[in-house]
Amino acid sequence: MNRVVFSITLQQVAGKRRTLFIGLFALIPVVLAVLVRTAGANVEHEQWAAEGLFPVVIIGALLPLAALIFGTAVLGSEFEEGTAVYLLTKPIPRRAIVLPKLIVAWLATGVVLLLTGSIAGMVALAGTGDMQIALGFTIATVIGALAYSALFVMLSVLTSHALIVGLGYVFLWEGVVTGLFTGTRILSIREYTLAIGDMLSGTPDVLFQAHLSETGAIVGLVAVVGLATWFAIAQLERWEITAGG
Repeated sequence: MNRVVFSITLQQVAGKRRTLFIGLFALIPVVLAVLVRTAGANVEHEQWAAEGLFPVVIIGALLPLAALIFGTAVLGSEFEEGTAVYLLTKPIPRRAIVLPKLIVAWLATGVVLLLTGSIAGMVALAGTGDMQIALGFTIATVIGALAYSALFVMLSVLTSHALIVGLGYVFLWEGVVTGLFTGTRILSIREYTLAIGDMLSGTPDVLFQAHLSETGAIVGLVAVVGLATWFAIAQLERWEITAGG
């Protein structure tokens, strides 16, 4: 991995307003957890955490949004600003460009999800004696963040409209299509993440039951990360050939 590319990308991500935006958005699950604890007298806290907080708010909304913003920014912003031309003319293997940027996108997304998942989970489940739900689903979000990041980094290589295409995937495909046609869930990173969370948390079926098997989820995650990363590297190599004539 190219440490210079990694360091520069990390500084770029940390210094952008998008990080502040995601940080503020990440407060929503915590605020909701506080409100439910203080005002939801008749709420079953374990059920709410297993059915609403993690599957809907954190994994369904915050995870893909954070990964989309960071994943499309680490490389896509360089194409927009023109600095990618300078980077790609250097004798650097394309994997040494893609991999550091993917890791930065994953780290940025993973840290956000780890913090908000841990804090919101502790607030929501305080006093219940069952923090395994929060632990399992939080770890699953960090794992899912890698797959989402790989997908969105690949999109930023493929198109200058990666943000729009990514939003289409998140809200149309995962939000609408997979709900209408159950067979399409095998092509959903959200469903992979939920299945991993179900496995790691040991949540009873009466509280939450994933649509996919554990094996299918693991295979799906590995396939997305591997194929998206390979394709992003291959596309950058093609860009070099095209740019050279």
